[in-house]
Amino acid sequence: MRMRKHVRFFFIFVFLCIFLSALHPHSDRGRSQAGLNVLLITIDTLRPDRLSCYSREHLETPNIDSLAEKGILFTKAFAHTSTTFPSHVNILSGTVPLYHGVHDNSTFILEDRFLTLAEHLKSNGYSTGAFIGAFPLDSKFGLAQGFDVYDDDYRGDRYQKFSYVERKAEIVVDRALEWLKEQSAPWFLWVHCWDPHHPYDPPEPFHTLYKEHLYDGEVAYVDSVLGRLFDYIHTNDLAGNTIIVLTGDHGEGLGEHGELTHGYFAYNSTIWIPLIVTIPGENKGRVTQLVTHTDIFPTVCDVLRIEKEPFLQGLSLLPAIKGKKLPKRPVYFESLYPYYSRQWAPLRGYIYEEEKYIETPIPEVYDLKKDFDELNNLAATKKLAGYRKQLADIMEDQSLPEEEGKVERRIDRGDLEKLRSLGYISSPQLSMKENFGPSDDIKVLLPNENKAKEAMVLYREGRVDEAISMLKEIITEKKGVDLAYTNLAILYKEQGRMKEALELLKGGFEDFPLSYGIFSTYANYLLNVKMFDEVIELVQTNSFRQMEFDPEIWNYLGSAYSGKRDLEKALEAYEAAAAIDDRHHTVYNNLGSTYLLIFIEKRDRLAFQNALQNFKKAIELEPDYASAYNGLGGAYLLAGDLDGAIYCLEKALEIEPDSGRALYNLGLAYLNKGDKAKALGLFVSYRDKFSRFISPPEKERLEELIKKCRQK
Repeated sequence: MRMRKHVRFFFIFVFLCIFLSALHPHSDRGRSQAGLNVLLITIDTLRPDRLSCYSREHLETPNIDSLAEKGILFTKAFAHTSTTFPSHVNILSGTVPLYHGVHDNSTFILEDRFLTLAEHLKSNGYSTGAFIGAFPLDSKFGLAQGFDVYDDDYRGDRYQKFSYVERKAEIVVDRALEWLKEQSAPWFLWVHCWDPHHPYDPPEPFHTLYKEHLYDGEVAYVDSVLGRLFDYIHTNDLAGNTIIVLTGDHGEGLGEHGELTHGYFAYNSTIWIPLIVTIPGENKGRVTQLVTHTDIFPTVCDVLRIEKEPFLQGLSLLPAIKGKKLPKRPVYFESLYPYYSRQWAPLRGYIYEEEKYIETPIPEVYDLKKDFDELNNLAATKKLAGYRKQLADIMEDQSLPEEEGKVERRIDRGDLEKLRSLGYISSPQLSMKENFGPSDDIKVLLPNENKAKEAMVLYREGRVDEAISMLKEIITEKKGVDLAYTNLAILYKEQGRMKEALELLKGGFEDFPLSYGIFSTYANYLLNVKMFDEVIELVQTNSFRQMEFDPEIWNYLGSAYSGKRDLEKALEAYEAAAAIDDRHHTVYNNLGSTYLLIFIEKRDRLAFQNALQNFKKAIELEPDYASAYNGLGGAYLLAGDLDGAIYCLEKALEIEPDSGRALYNLGLAYLNKGDKAKALGLFVSYRDKFSRFISPPEKERLEELIKKCRQK
């Protein structure tokens, strides 16, 4: 098994060079076949039946069809997982989750000890670039290893509670083309388009053209954008020298089996994926054999005639492309997002030839030859012991050997170790549920969660009482859905019923002590009402795996300590957040504010410099960040740099015209500079807009400043 990848690869490489050069003095083993480039395109949440090269029932996708016409289309390709990050790890590591240990988005990382396709190609002389469409593939989760450029710059808020941060396919492709134009062969380019992912909101004209089927509109939009990439490949004579692999990471339920999106079940609606491979000089057509994501890595190696690492769990598809039969093998799959996020029963299974077994408390068996849509569960007619044993054997065979898998899977950040020593992070919660019955089956629980989501749709339509009643019913009947608590708390908060929201979340956390969703929402709401001690106690007395991957929870803790004026502990918490995500602009702004408070209290020049550095870092990460400009302007004002203060504060007001603090500070800056007229206008504007929020002492101080401005 490949573990110490760099050392082991070095010795294998040296041995092969010596051995092969002795046999073939002029061998080019280790160099790519004719310098072929590699283009990998992954389209998120893409069902094969929405590509017209697979089915003409829904829409036309001419650009992807043109790719299929030039290469091989695989009709029975399957993902091992139905969530974004694990599927991409499967593709780029050539191994399944049992081996690499990544089972869900956002709470796992790919450890550096696992070799990726990018690393392997880079060691064979390739330039490597990746251009990413959304946050689940953020570099912090480990897939950036091996890439010269890993472009995942989304700007804006990187942590949105109810949707992932994304950027449109046209932006991703534009950035990829900029990189590609600077490359000389050979290169490996990975382009990831997120757009078909929920919520479906394609740009015009696709939104209007597909207003009744917005998911289809998203697919049509991505196909259109990819046309520009394909045009560049062809007009620059790269087509004859480039391997192109296009696939989806998983599919989309679209209501089939009661699954609106994906990530819960593992029916073919979400794990059957498109796979198209074009290889210069190779056959064209269709392959109907069973293939998987893990086959992509060894296939690329085989085509390029470079070493295939022994740990790879997929098969090279080159024999199938040449018309030969692949060895029969089972395809393992899993869906563990509901287990890790909600403690629902885990879902695992396998496909072997035309049969599919799904292991859950209510097991399922399907004959895919007769029933590809999985409408007729045959489990009641089968002896399931054999299926369970075969699944156990597959899992044992494909898992990382025990002696190699003992490293704890968490983000390797030095600053987090400091937090552990301070008692802020302990070991992950150990009370993961192990025994499950039919009531824990996803098939039983998902309808209740769908109902909780439906309530939010009703709320957005203005049917507030219906939405609240629906959520209360789920909670009262104890239907096992923590989302009902968080959704109802959101509604209460938006209605100004904060006391009820907090009481609800407190009760919800008692009912669902393993729910990170309730935990983090409760911490956020406590912070909103300035219950700082309660925030601190909540964070310090709980330990979730997710806490090591979520900068927001440490941002909340820092804000609570800052509210209590315990500035040293605030710094520790903010630094933990920055250690988890070093591009979180809000955290750097908070660090800047905390250091500035320390400077004001202690006149510590180093704290002042740290304040400037962190405010500037926040602005670098988010150029349109009014709060950071205001903080930096306030720091310059304290230092007597009036021109610097005025520039920053005017920039803050340009971005956010109703920023009260910036209005006030800019008035002070102009008053100190001697421009009383400008200062007067700013102070009066501040008073007119924010009078009802200003405390009596502040009002008195403001009136004194206005009076001073009016003095001749």
